[in-house]
Order: sequence, then C-alpha cells, then structure tokens
Amino acid sequence: MLTFAQFGAGRIGQIHAANLASTGAIALRYVIDVNAAAAAQLAAKHGAQVTDVKTALADPAVDAVIIASSTDTHAELIIAAAKAGKAIFCEKPIDLSLKRVDQCLAAVKKAKVPMFVGFNRRFDPSFAALHARIAAGQIGAVEQVIISSRDPGLPPISYLKVSGGQFRDMTIHDFDMARWLLGEEPVEVFAYGSCLVDPAVGKIGDTDSAMVLLKTASGKLAHINNSRRASYGYDQRLEVHGAKGRLMAGNRTATTVELATDASVSADKPLFFFLERYADAYRAELAAFVDCVVNKKPLPVTAHDGRMAIVLAEAAVKSLKTGRPVRI
Repeated sequence: MLTFAQFGAGRIGQIHAANLASTGAIALRYVIDVNAAAAAQLAAKHGAQVTDVKTALADPAVDAVIIASSTDTHAELIIAAAKAGKAIFCEKPIDLSLKRVDQCLAAVKKAKVPMFVGFNRRFDPSFAALHARIAAGQIGAVEQVIISSRDPGLPPISYLKVSGGQFRDMTIHDFDMARWLLGEEPVEVFAYGSCLVDPAVGKIGDTDSAMVLLKTASGKLAHINNSRRASYGYDQRLEVHGAKGRLMAGNRTATTVELATDASVSADKPLFFFLERYADAYRAELAAFVDCVVNKKPLPVTAHDGRMAIVLAEAAVKSLKTGRPVRI
C-alpha cells in the first residue's frame, strides 16, 4: 500500500485523485490546496484529510506526493518533498525557469528520491504502441517525426499571462514526444510563431500558432505544429517515417461509426479536449509511477526529461526572437 499526499485540487488534481481511488493498492491521505473549499470537496470524496504542506510532508506514513498545483508552486514543493524523502510525481513543467529546474534536480539527486514528470502522452495506448513498434524495428531507422497538436480553443488571456508562453505551456508536451520518438537528443531548434487566433495574445507577448523544427546530431528531423484553435476538436496526431516505412497514430473519436451516402462520408469529430482524449494515458502513467516506486524500478519519465523539455522550449523562444536556429 502506497500512501499519497496530493497538492492541487483543480482539474488535473481531480483526475489524479480519481485514478488513485480506483487502485486498491493506493491510499490518498492528504489534499492540500490554496482553495480550501476545493480541497475539502476532493478530500471528502476520496476519504482523505485537508492539511497544509508542512504537516503532509512531516507525516512518515506518506510515501509519495502528487504535485498537481499551479506551475509557480512546483519547484518549492519538489524541493520540500525531496528533503522529506518522498517519491515525487509532478505535473509538467517542473518550473518555467531552467535555473530553478536545475535547483530542483539537485535537491532530488541529493535526497536520492525518485521523481516522475507527468508527460502523459507517452502513456496514450496508441502512442505507446507506435513507440514500441519503432523499438521493434518495424520501420527501420527513424528519419522524420511529425507531430500535430492543436487545442479546440484559446485559454483565457488571464491564464496565458502566467503560462510561460506557448512553447513552455503547450509545445512542451510535443518537445518531450519528439525526443522520445527520435531516440536522440535534438541539437538545433528553429521556431516560427504567429498570432492568428486572437490579437490579444500578441499584446501579452505570446503566440497562438507555431511551427518548430528540431534536428539531431545524426540529422534526424522533427516537425511540430501547434495551434490554439481547432474548430473540429482536439487534434492530436503522430507520424514517424523511417528507412523501411511509416507509422501513424491518429485522433480518437467518441465512436467509430461512419455514415456514407451519395452526398458524403462523415464520422465523429475528435474528442473535445485533453481530459477525454488522454483519460487512459493519465491512468497508465500513474500506474507506471506506482509500479516503479513499489518495485524499485527505473522511472520511464524522469526529472531529466522534464529538464530537457524546458531546454528545448527556451531554445524555441530564443529562435522566435532572433529569427535564427539555436544550438542546444
């Protein structure tokens, strides 16, 4: 039995708490959130207690923590949890500052605790199967990776102001996927960004539409395209081209029913947003974390992976500002 303390009772926190509750080998002991009402509601739903950071981390019965609070709290909680000797599951990003990320990694290394970063897309059943087929050599050596990731709509401007920008907030998932699928670290980044959805995004210094190219030392290439607006739903697709062939993973829809008439052929639109699209992935990533902690296995996603995603995001920001490729 693993016992958890969870920081964050918002949208992601509710997903993780529900997934903890569905696993008999896990207990949620504490919920901590600045929103007392949200914390109380989530704790009551899953038989946990509401407390503060200090109390939760001082409790020897707590084996692990889930950090699903706002991004600006991640680093402080990671360092505190590491010092307390707790296994750490942290939502992306570790922090918006690479310097602060490195401070976190130093604390985790010193404490010798496992730390998992929540890049849930690696655990999507279709994406995971695609990756396994690459590893099995079905398409030979990887040459090109194409990642399409488009949100159904623009988040509130109030959120975007504190998000760290499109590359750190949205593309960060795709940077991780690109590294995972390429099998090599990118050494060069080139980024374009525009405001095509709402001019208000540009006024706060952000972009809502982006394309990024990555290149590895051996010449492998990855292309990432992002948009904050897809009128047809949450667009999440992968294509990997190799020496022997191609692998693709497409969108998920509510059903596979297709209507064909003499006028047209139609099917369901993609699932609306990440909560539905990656429900299986959220369950699988938590199960993987628990398995690794309990059985002392290497983590499939580490603090280093979280760091490298920020490295690539910062390079993309610099490329956008300078109009030039950026070496890593």
